Amino acid sequence: MTHAIRIHSHGNADVLRWEHITVPAPGPGEVRLRQTACGLNFIDVYQRDGLYPAGDLPAILGMEAAGVVEVLGEGVDNLAVGDRVAYPMCQGAYAESRVIAADKLLKLPETISDRQAASIML
Repeated sequence: MTHAIRIHSHGNADVLRWEHITVPAPGPGEVRLRQTACGLNFIDVYQRDGLYPAGDLPAILGMEAAGVVEVLGEGVDNLAVGDRVAYPMCQGAYAESRVIAADKLLKLPETISDRQAASIML
């Protein structure tokens, strides 16, 4: 089981909750990603406050992150288990692990750290 920071209602930072979540197996065209770093930006704050849509509640916030591919879904042939990747503009970064469409991910060169990648993806 993994953890995520979720909101069940809108408000200030007091609505953020560290919770256990279940991460499903990736479907076709998806991967399961172990996230190692995530960016923080005002879109996250606006979603938490209810100024920007965050989808159905409870919601996992965070729009950009970096991590390591753990499991490939059917048809994913441009990535491999163990690849370091990053992504922009895909809500759900405030989690230790997640499922995400493989076509949203960018492979990271060795010269860029996960923290650097997560902070520049937006």
